[in-house]
Amino acid sequence: MLEIKFSGRGGQGVVVASQILGLAFFKDGKYPQCYSVFGGERRGAPLVSFLRVDAKKILLKCEIRQPGELVCFDDSLVDPADIKESLVPGGRILINTRRPPEAFSELNHFDLGFIDALTVSHEMGLGKIINTTMVGAYCRFAGHLDLDRVLEAVAELAPAEREANMEAARRAFEVMRN
Repeated sequence: MLEIKFSGRGGQGVVVASQILGLAFFKDGKYPQCYSVFGGERRGAPLVSFLRVDAKKILLKCEIRQPGELVCFDDSLVDPADIKESLVPGGRILINTRRPPEAFSELNHFDLGFIDALTVSHEMGLGKIINTTMVGAYCRFAGHLDLDRVLEAVAELAPAEREANMEAARRAFEVMRN
């Protein structure tokens, strides 16, 4: 079973990103289970969302304590001590950042991927909402899904500015770096 944690701030599209990936996995014939955790709903507040995916129906109804993958929408939320304690050893971490990879040297024993999602989002005219950019980068980084499945899910769940969102996912898929 694949377990993914999404970490970011309100207004970045964290919850919708987990839903887009869940739908993409569903379209790929998998069983997704998605839920979010946040306090007061306000822009800028930290929040997390989770996604479980399996080839068979998921009967678990508990929180994800030690995910295998982390998708971090805001590099200011990267806490190496917390990540080392909570992420499966050797797990994958995709980070939205403009900082160089060396800035995350404490996490070198994890599989790291980087994307400047904000720049891609701005180039596509989407502003600070980076959900489709992050799912495009995740698609390439993790390799679990074909980009076409992700684009189908983006088209369905991001109907406003559909073409710009799909192009943001495509562009992020191309420019994601390890």
